[in-house]
Amino acid sequence: MEEIRTDIIKQACRGDMRAFEEIYRIASGFVYSMALRITHNEADAEEITQDVFMKIHRNLKGFQFRSSFKTWVYRITVNTAINTYRRTAKELKRRGDYDIALKTQRAPSATEASIDRKESQRLLISLLDTLNSDQRVCILLREIEGLSYREIADVLKVKVNTVRSRIKRARQALMNHRKTGR
Repeated sequence: MEEIRTDIIKQACRGDMRAFEEIYRIASGFVYSMALRITHNEADAEEITQDVFMKIHRNLKGFQFRSSFKTWVYRITVNTAINTYRRTAKELKRRGDYDIALKTQRAPSATEASIDRKESQRLLISLLDTLNSDQRVCILLREIEGLSYREIADVLKVKVNTVRSRIKRARQALMNHRKTGR
């Protein structure tokens, strides 16, 4: 997410809708992308994006510039996405039989590269699904978004050592999964 100028944030804090629209224009792609990575569901990611910007709009007047705006948006996005993911986790497990049935259908014709890309995405999603939500978020923020441990700790409002521990456990779980194939 590109940096948002402080004057735009301050204007939005005072109720300037054009400034808020500028914030939305700059940050909405990031919010959607992050939500999609956590939930693996486009509809949920769209809903989370809407929820996040409603929360930002409602709470913008209270933003006190103690952390960066980007960190604040990360925190709102991650918390909203995790809550949504946890609420829908049970439903996703129930859909398992349906997903298996879909996989047995004949695949539509596509280029080999597209099939490989989809298979890689499926593999990544299935690996991430082996992690608990705390570990998954830490891995996504570190490995996909490139945040430092300190930035992740700020976003999640946890200690840096907690982030280190979650990432270590996540990496161990992924390595074990890769070795055993389950």
